[in-house]
Amino acid sequence: QVQLVESGGGLVQPGGSLRLSCAASGFTFSNYAMSWYRQAPGKERELVAGISHIGAISNYAGSVKGRFTISRANAKNTVYLQMNNLKPEDTALYYCNVRVKGTRYWGQGTQVTVSS
Repeated sequence: QVQLVESGGGLVQPGGSLRLSCAASGFTFSNYAMSWYRQAPGKERELVAGISHIGAISNYAGSVKGRFTISRANAKNTVYLQMNNLKPEDTALYYCNVRVKGTRYWGQGTQVTVSS
């Protein structure tokens, strides 16, 4: 079965950096685009970044463009989100996502808190 396991979240000061990882299994990872979403308390889940199946194309939410970088290592079945210059408004639960054969799958999420 499809499994997505996120890691790398934590507490960081404004201006700091974190690198999130998402380890995938149960499907042919290199065949599918991957995405990162986030959900802050009281807000809807929003798309943060996406990357094509071989990593040639990526897209970002306007609020993170220039600060976040999505990448993937198909040999390791892992997708990453490098987050730099973090802001308090980046505080949220971050989720990895994939759509396989019409079904959307989510990980359990990793908490990112940006606070001084």
